[in-house]
Amino acid sequence: MPISKDIEKCLVEAFQPLGISDWNSLFWIVHPGGPAILDEVEAKLALKPEKLRATRHILSEYGNMSSACVLFILDEIRKKSREDGLHTTGEGLEWGVLFGFGPGLTVETVVLHSISI
Repeated sequence: MPISKDIEKCLVEAFQPLGISDWNSLFWIVHPGGPAILDEVEAKLALKPEKLRATRHILSEYGNMSSACVLFILDEIRKKSREDGLHTTGEGLEWGVLFGFGPGLTVETVVLHSISI
């Protein structure tokens, strides 16, 4: 699938200044265009299945809501982090990534910094 072709390059460019290269050390917000996209991202980056749990949950509950999906996923991660007694809004982690996919198979990469709960 073409969408995953340059995804690691995007991550390296975004996180190299922070010294982060372990993609499983991040919390993940991925625009869920569909299960196939999530499967491809997970496989390409060797992500642990729990990394996309919130994204998959929102996709299964609401479907692909276009851009609004990422806000629902952010809220899901925030609520779950609080419920689980974690110390940050990002599943207990300091740094995260938001991937948005757009027309022409464009990829937007946003570095996220969680806050203490």
